[in-house]
Amino acid sequence: MRVFVSVDIEGVSGIVAWSQCGGPNASHYDYQWARARMTADTNAAIRGARAAGATDIVLRDSHGNSKNLLIDQLEPGVRLVSGHGSRTDGMMIGIDETFDAAMLVGYHAMAGTLNGIMEHTISGRVHRMRINGMPAGEIALSSGTAGHYGVPIVCVTSDRAGCDEAAGLLPGVATAVVKEGLGRFSGLLTHPEETSPLIEAAAKRGCESRAELAPWRPQPPLTIALEFHQAEEADWAARLVGVNRVDAYTVEYVAKDWPEMHTATWSIIFSGGIGPNANQ
Repeated sequence: MRVFVSVDIEGVSGIVAWSQCGGPNASHYDYQWARARMTADTNAAIRGARAAGATDIVLRDSHGNSKNLLIDQLEPGVRLVSGHGSRTDGMMIGIDETFDAAMLVGYHAMAGTLNGIMEHTISGRVHRMRINGMPAGEIALSSGTAGHYGVPIVCVTSDRAGCDEAAGLLPGVATAVVKEGLGRFSGLLTHPEETSPLIEAAAKRGCESRAELAPWRPQPPLTIALEFHQAEEADWAARLVGVNRVDAYTVEYVAKDWPEMHTATWSIIFSGGIGPNANQ
C-alpha cells in the first residue's frame, strides 16, 4: 500500500499562534519547537499507516517555505517532498494515481471558522473561498487534488474545528482531534504524549478503511470564488486572464477541470498580494 501524507503546521499538537510556528526568523520564537512537534505528529501518522500495511510513504511538507519537517528525525524509510518548484499541485505536490490513500496531518479550518485555531485559507488575504458555491479551505483543496488522481483522503488531524470540517466534506474519514479552539489564537491543548497515540490510531483506522472511502471529486465546470479582505487585493487579482470581478472584494474563475481550478486559485491569491503595494 502506497500512502501520501501532506503536512501543515497550524493544526499540529500544542500550537496556538503564528508567533510560534510562522517561519525561521526572530518573530517566531517557538519555531524550532514547532518544527519538532510537526515532525512528531507526522511520525505518529507514519507509524499508524505502517501498522495498517503501508509499504511506501511519501510526505509533502506543506507549510510556508515547505522546509519545516526535520528529515533526520522522521521515521526511517519515508521520502519527503521539500521546498518549492515549478509543479502546480500545491500542498499535494508528489501525489499521483499510484497512491492508495492520502492523509492530511496538522491541517487547520478554513477562513471564517468559529473557534478554528489560526483559521485561514492559504493566505491571510482571503476572507472567504467557495468552490461551486460551497465554503471551502485548504482541506477541500488538498482533498480535491487527491481526488483528481483517484486517491481518497483517509485521515485528517487538526483541532476540533478542522476535524469537523473534514468530516463534513469527507464522509467516513478518520480524524484525530489534537486540540480544541477557544478563539483564533487560543486553545485547550492535549498533551503530545496523548495526541501521538490518537494520531497513530486514526491513521491506522483510515488506511484500513481506504477501500470504503471515495475520492472527493466535485463535478466540473468548477467555479472558484475568492473574497479578499481589501478591494485593492481584488483589483490586482482581477487583472489575471479569465478572472471575473464580482464586487469590490470578490473575483471568480470558471475552470474546465480540477487542475485548472487549483492552479488558478493559487495564482489569484498570490496576485492579490500585490494590491496593497498600490498605496505606497
